[in-house]
Amino acid sequence: MRRRFLASTGALAVAIAVVSLMPVSVAGQAPTSAKAKTTVPAKAYAPPRTADGHPDLQGVWDFRNVIPLERPSQYAGKAFLTDEEAAEWEKSTSERLDMDRRDDDPTRTPAVVNGAAATADVARAYNEFWWDYGKKFLGSKRSSLIVDPPDGKIPALTPEAKKRADENAERRARPALGPEDRGITERCIMGFNAGPPMLPGAYNNNLQLFQTHDYVAIFTEMVHTARVVPLDGRPHVGIPQWSGSSRGHWEGNTLVVETSGFYQNTSFPNSSPNMHLIEKFSRVDLDTLLYEFTVSDPTTWTKPFTAQVPMRKSDQSVFEYACHEGNYAMIGILSGARAVENGAGEAAKKGSR
Repeated sequence: MRRRFLASTGALAVAIAVVSLMPVSVAGQAPTSAKAKTTVPAKAYAPPRTADGHPDLQGVWDFRNVIPLERPSQYAGKAFLTDEEAAEWEKSTSERLDMDRRDDDPTRTPAVVNGAAATADVARAYNEFWWDYGKKFLGSKRSSLIVDPPDGKIPALTPEAKKRADENAERRARPALGPEDRGITERCIMGFNAGPPMLPGAYNNNLQLFQTHDYVAIFTEMVHTARVVPLDGRPHVGIPQWSGSSRGHWEGNTLVVETSGFYQNTSFPNSSPNMHLIEKFSRVDLDTLLYEFTVSDPTTWTKPFTAQVPMRKSDQSVFEYACHEGNYAMIGILSGARAVENGAGEAAKKGSR
């Protein structure tokens, strides 16, 4: 795998300041008395429109962000960080990821960023050139992408889901006996930050939106997953799909996409075929798209949860992502599995003599 190579390296060095995504109010200027004080709501942003009058969400959007998916323990009870805390988090996160990249101990536990392992490194095959993590806060200085529950944590797994997670961990810990033992991202079926829902990851944190009157297409750079979302009110299809069955509609200036009918899990940690997903896309200023998703699955989590991922407009094109692990490695995995089976069979024959 390779990260997205940006044509303009200067873009990586520019810290982009984006206004807070939370509602704000402005106090009246120079009131003559306490009674004269008033609160004036901030003027709502009027997004550009397509020919049919809907908000124009089209273009390439970059969702790199240093905000963690869940709130770190040192910020318990704090939904937002101070400028000093945010600067310290950016610094410590960059140092932690850099140390993980430099660590040549093959038994190390990789850093985890937004639910995904930060390294898939083998003998230090990847270095700084290949990684493209978010290193700055984008949008408000939230302490977590999770905004509900208020503690900024994903709710607990159900007993059924905990058992499923333990079984998955056990499969990953032993040699693979077949393709089902390897994750869908390793098999190049779905990108590890492409979801749905989508989360910042190690690289290729870009998506492109296309619109017509009747459809919206959500195209992720990672493993080039394309979801074509009808807007005409048709029912969901009854055939399970890797990315689920998506249907969309407009609520004011917000595109709302409802997805269900997943074939198996997605790249989102611990997801199951029973996941029900509501995604919202709102353009909050010229260069900022707010992506919000709510996940519900009573068979996996004890209650629903919601996250917000701000995205910034990019002047770059979506690059090809050629994922080949599943193409090449699967031959070795299946050959190895057959060798294990044959070896066990020969051992059993000898034991019976």
